Amino acid sequence: MQWDVFCQVIDNFGDIGVCWRLARDLSARGHTVRLWVDDPSALTWMAPEVDWTPSGAYPQGRGHDGIVVHPWAQAADAAAVPEPGDVVIEAFGCNPPDPFLARMAARAEPPRWINLEYLSAEDYVARSHRLRSPVWSGPASGLTKHFFYPGFTPDTGGLLREPGLIDRQDALRLDAVRRQAVLGQLGVAHQPGERVASVFCYGTAPLGTWLSALAGSPAEPTHVVLTQGHAQQLGSSWRAQWEATQGPLPTHLRLSVVPPLSQPGYDDLLACCDLNLVRGEDSAVRALWAGRPHVWQIYEQDDGVHADKLDAFTARWTADWPASLQASVRAWWQAWNRLGPWPDALPAWPDATGWARASLSSRDRLRTQTDLVTQLIAFVTGSG
Repeated sequence: MQWDVFCQVIDNFGDIGVCWRLARDLSARGHTVRLWVDDPSALTWMAPEVDWTPSGAYPQGRGHDGIVVHPWAQAADAAAVPEPGDVVIEAFGCNPPDPFLARMAARAEPPRWINLEYLSAEDYVARSHRLRSPVWSGPASGLTKHFFYPGFTPDTGGLLREPGLIDRQDALRLDAVRRQAVLGQLGVAHQPGERVASVFCYGTAPLGTWLSALAGSPAEPTHVVLTQGHAQQLGSSWRAQWEATQGPLPTHLRLSVVPPLSQPGYDDLLACCDLNLVRGEDSAVRALWAGRPHVWQIYEQDDGVHADKLDAFTARWTADWPASLQASVRAWWQAWNRLGPWPDALPAWPDATGWARASLSSRDRLRTQTDLVTQLIAFVTGSG
C-alpha cells in the first residue's frame, strides 16, 4: 500500500521522530511511504541516509528504501500535489493542506484517513481510540477520518515497535564487550566499574542539581553522556560554574557529549546505558523498549495537564512494583519535571534486584501488546 504521512514540526524533534520511525517500520514491511514535512532539517542527523535531490519545482528526500520525503509546500500547491495514496495519516492533528484534501475527496475510492494522536496513558485514550469523525464542510467534505490513539493497554493502538527490536536491544544490553565497543564508537570512553547514564532533556530539566548530587557521591563512579542541545548546554553551564567555584571535577564523575545520533544510533545508546533520562514521546518509548531504568521528562504545558499525564503513565508503568520502589521512582520523576521537591535519596542504579529488574518486568509485560504499525495495517485493511 501507498501511505501519505503528514508531519508539522512544532518546536522539538518528537513529531518528526515519531513520523520517521513510523515511515521506517511501514517500509520495512513492504509498504511505500511519502512523508510530507514542513521542516525536514532534523533528518540530516536523525536519518543521514536521506539526501535531498532536485525534482521539478520541489526537491525530494531519497535514500531510504520505500520512503520519499516531500516538502509540505508541494502538498499545498494545487498544481503540484500528486494523487493521494491508499492511506493518509495526519500526525498529531496537523491538518493536511486543502489542495491535498480536495484530491482525496475527488478519488473514486477515497483513502483511509487517520489522525494519529499523541501518546498518553490516561483513561480517555481507550474511549477515544478508533472513533470516526465525519467531515461536513471544506475541501474534504464527505470524507471520514478516524482517531488512532497510541497507548499502553490492549484497547488502544499500541506503541511503535518494529519487529526484532527488543531482541536486538537485549543482545546489546547483555553483551558487555559489545556495549564497550559501541560506547567507544560514540566517543564515550567507558571505564570498568563506572555506571553510565544518558541525558536527553528539555531546557527546564534540573540537570545541575543532579550533577551536583553525583559530584558529592564518590562511592559511585558515574559517566554521564550528554546529547546535543539542551543537555549539552545545561551540562556545560554546570561544569563551568563548578570549576569556577570548586575547582576540577571529581574523578568519580565524568561527562561526555555525543554527536547528533541517527535513530538506530540512539537506540544503541539507550541499550548501552544503565540509566536513561529521556524527554517527550519518541525517546520515552524507546527507553521503555531498551529495558533500562529511565526518568521521563514530559513535555510541559501551560495549563498543567502534563502533570496528570505523568501520573497516569507512572501508575501504569510501575503497577506491579514494590511500594517503596514505586514511591522513590515517582519522587524522582516528579522532581525532574519540576512537580515536586528534589528527593533526599534517589533509587539505586544499576541494581539488578531493584529498579533494573522492575523495568524489565514492565517492558516484558508491555511487549505482549500488539504494536502500533501492525494495528494500523489491520485497521485500514479491515482485517482487525
